[in-house]
Amino acid sequence: MKAKVNDGCISCGACVATCPEVFRFDDDGIAEAYADVTPEYESAAIEARDGCPVSVIDIDE
Repeated sequence: MKAKVNDGCISCGACVATCPEVFRFDDDGIAEAYADVTPEYESAAIEARDGCPVSVIDIDE
């Protein structure tokens, strides 16, 4: 599975805190998906997507 953080990220850090195995901050302080969503992190990545306050995370299921 692939995750993507779309334009509009407000750098709140919710996704990074929820699933640091998939999300991190880039050099500009914007969240990015830097790794594929593996089965062991699938539920955490979905939780990060669902908890995003501006709904900018997509996960290709």
